[in-house]
Amino acid sequence: MRLGNKEYRQFVGIARGSAGEVCYQLLLARDLKYISIETYQELRSGYDRVIQMLSRLSQSLGDASRSR
Repeated sequence: MRLGNKEYRQFVGIARGSAGEVCYQLLLARDLKYISIETYQELRSGYDRVIQMLSRLSQSLGDASRSR
């Protein structure tokens, strides 16, 4: 089964929502001092990069579906 852009974009949206949950867990771990500020900053940097990639992927799928 091959997914169309609309369905693929939906899965990307779900991934972005899951990433948001991870961000909250990072904040909580930092606030409860389960992780150091340095570890938080390192993990948050990775999170920011993933969100950026997912956003660009979603945008490119939206652009591709409009050109059809």
